[in-house]
Amino acid sequence: MKFPVFRLSLCTLFAATTLAHGQSSTGPDGAHEFSLLTPGNDRLLFTAASFRTLNVDPATLRLADAAGRYQLQASEPAPAATSSPDTLTWHGITLYGTYDIGIGWVSHGLPPSPYNYEGSSLVNRNAAGSRFLVEPNNLSQTGLGVRGKVEFEPDWYVVFNASTGINPNSGQLANASLTDIKDNGLPRGAYSEAIDGARAGQPFNDEYYAGVSSKFYGALTFGRQRALGTDTMLLYDPVAGGYAFSYIGYNGTMAGGGDTEDTRWDDAVKYRIAYGPAHFGAMYKFVDGSGGCYSATAAWTAATCTPEQPHNNAYGFDLGGEVHKFSSDIVYQHYNQAISVLNPLLGPASPTQSYQSTTDSINTNPIAGTNFISTDNTVYGIVTDNNAVMATAKYAWDPFKFYAGYEYIWQNNPKNPLGVGASDQGGYLMSGVEDNNLDTEKLLQVWWTGVKYTYRTKTDVTFAWYGQNQNDFRSPKTCSVAAGFRSSCGGVLEEGSLYTDHRFVKRFDGFAGVAYSFVAGGPAIAIPHGPGVPYLHNSNWAPTVGGRFSF
Repeated sequence: MKFPVFRLSLCTLFAATTLAHGQSSTGPDGAHEFSLLTPGNDRLLFTAASFRTLNVDPATLRLADAAGRYQLQASEPAPAATSSPDTLTWHGITLYGTYDIGIGWVSHGLPPSPYNYEGSSLVNRNAAGSRFLVEPNNLSQTGLGVRGKVEFEPDWYVVFNASTGINPNSGQLANASLTDIKDNGLPRGAYSEAIDGARAGQPFNDEYYAGVSSKFYGALTFGRQRALGTDTMLLYDPVAGGYAFSYIGYNGTMAGGGDTEDTRWDDAVKYRIAYGPAHFGAMYKFVDGSGGCYSATAAWTAATCTPEQPHNNAYGFDLGGEVHKFSSDIVYQHYNQAISVLNPLLGPASPTQSYQSTTDSINTNPIAGTNFISTDNTVYGIVTDNNAVMATAKYAWDPFKFYAGYEYIWQNNPKNPLGVGASDQGGYLMSGVEDNNLDTEKLLQVWWTGVKYTYRTKTDVTFAWYGQNQNDFRSPKTCSVAAGFRSSCGGVLEEGSLYTDHRFVKRFDGFAGVAYSFVAGGPAIAIPHGPGVPYLHNSNWAPTVGGRFSF
């Protein structure tokens, strides 16, 4: 789109020269020239490009002003066409990273794991006494990455991103699966921190994708990518996903559309485009991995189970926009054969061996023999088919920013089961699988709200509150204090946080704050089988102070 270009002409005046005549003409390039001098005078030419006149169509002005909105969204590589002393950029390729670490105290905690990248702020099912801890990744995930945006045709770019998360305490790659595996077979009192998540020791456990983008046609990328729910969470969470102070950042149930392992999708294609104030996104995940070996009969043997094909495809859509200082997004996600890892596999010294044991199992039946999968270096999980709809909003009223969001998730037993030996995140195998864990449809409601106050541009004070409600999907519905709770009973998990973050210089900031979380009802059951083994403690206080450096 071009605006009129006017060339203003003046001449070198001599004392006897007068401005007697005015002339104007339009050249072949559409530029308008005018002169107050008679022909033949020597002229000094000044050119004013993209000079906007008052009678230009306002719609044209708005389109030009909005051109930058066609750039990639926040989760995609930022444009980096030229080198700058402020970034490590060379010919559009940028090296970037973050180091985030702090000191914290928890009222109920566990010994740290060198593979746990989320810290200990959230109430933990196996946590016992209070302790001081070195806390990793409080506001941001420590890690390294390289991204690029290189033009190969006018307005067409090759884009790529390869990034990974690291535990700053140990230098190990972020690996949720290994936190569970290290506790396999141990008595409950010997557990260390164990979590579930999409980062499972992959070389690029955050994102690893490439594609093409255009200012007017959007961006199309393929590879391992953040789910649309994860992109939206990072934009509309008042804490931007910081593990120390955000429940929806620490626990990816909301971002993954039902399971935290689905916050990143392997073998996925993503398309994003913006037009004026509106933007749209679509994403599809292709089937990958192994389905394991399965039998529907209770008396099956390892020699008679049937090899299963995986059916773990997924898709999602995002529609949103911004008007002045208000923005909003609506996201839908569907994921087949979603996996939630239970931590950890039990053993002879564990509180119960009815369903998880040193002999592997499928649908809670012990197996051994031809298709035996060792409990060494394997995980145990629940499989469901998930749907989720999320609505978010954000409003800026300087110096405040207000945030709110809600997600409705419904989960069912999978239409296509997984079996022993099925693959999970990071290529780990499942030595125990539950395809019929839900008595009836499980419904989750996740909500959050918060406000951020900015003082003199360098200091933010943020308050946030998060909640997750679960329906009673037990059959028969016999949930009460007298009857005892199971993990299929209704209940809640909530967390609130308050912290301040001060930017000392552009690349370094310091923070201090506190989070409080509690759990009640079915979500307070730590081991979900039989009568249920409850949390050791149903609440946790977690003050944290630390610093973050980014480049």
